[in-house]
Amino acid sequence: MTPEQQTPIEVLLAEDNPGDVKLTEKAFERGNVINNLNVVNDGVEAMSYLRQEGEYEDSPRPDLILLDLNMPRMDGKEVLAEIKEDPDLKRIPVVILTSSEAEEDIINSYDLHANAYLTKPVDFDGFLEVVNTIEDFWLTVVKVPPE
Repeated sequence: MTPEQQTPIEVLLAEDNPGDVKLTEKAFERGNVINNLNVVNDGVEAMSYLRQEGEYEDSPRPDLILLDLNMPRMDGKEVLAEIKEDPDLKRIPVVILTSSEAEEDIINSYDLHANAYLTKPVDFDGFLEVVNTIEDFWLTVVKVPPE
């Protein structure tokens, strides 16, 4: 199959830091899997996107969600809890991608059924490596149930 024949993987990035959004976009552009990286800037937008409400009415269902914990209006823990309680959304893999290394955040995220917890590296090469690892594992190795 040529790259042109592949169906793009839909990724939702919920992140309020513009610098981290740019790093993630650049990392996914350099990746091996054709993808559509969709970005929302807070938890309220993330839930609107996932429920296809308002301006997100025609948004595609993500194959993977990258979720920051510290966002305005509705934090990542609240978003994760709502996703995992929603029968239509709970099977979408959610990877926590955050600057927090706090043990409490790690435990709480797994208690809320996060699929993975990754700490953002501070430099671009480290960030690129983390995003490439996410892409390799979640978008090429893992099989997820259909919608």
